[in-house]
Amino acid sequence: MSDEIEPAELAADDGLRRTVGLVAALNLGYFGVEFAVATAIGSVALFADSVDFLEDASVNLLILLALGWSARSRSQLGMALAAILLIPGLATLWTAWSNFGAPVAPSSSALTLAGAGALAVNVTCALMLAGFRAAQGSLTKAAFLSARNDALANVAIIGAGLATAATSSPWPDLIVGLGIAAMNADAAREVFEAARAEGRVAA
Repeated sequence: MSDEIEPAELAADDGLRRTVGLVAALNLGYFGVEFAVATAIGSVALFADSVDFLEDASVNLLILLALGWSARSRSQLGMALAAILLIPGLATLWTAWSNFGAPVAPSSSALTLAGAGALAVNVTCALMLAGFRAAQGSLTKAAFLSARNDALANVAIIGAGLATAATSSPWPDLIVGLGIAAMNADAAREVFEAARAEGRVAA
């Protein structure tokens, strides 16, 4: 049996590289936008989501570097990515704790518009990654889960913006921020389990 790589496999790898690179660029770009808005209006939810965009950019850049690695190496990196997925949640908890003493409602319009922009970016990324989520085991699973979960979080952010407009309360923003932290923790668990399973197969 020949050990040569089939042209179809090469084309698939090239497609995955282009997709992951573009997803990383989109995430990095919107991180800057959302972080600036979060800082300007004091939103816990947007801060959590902006850190999440930075984490997603890092995950996709690591995936781009790891394409072509052995299953064992991908498994080890997948476990590391699971830890990276926890970072936004920890940052959110710290920010939320800092705001509990004297919570202030953020601008509802800015919160809603930033959430809508984030939703557009994440839905685009999730659709781009959907066809590759099983191509490199736990690595692309990590990227797909991040984009999918972020899209769900963005819907919640839009809801928080609408609730803030109706009530002028800071609590919708804080609650959604904590929900994003919990969602990232669950994604980290799923990625870790996928990486561990991949490692067992490689062994």
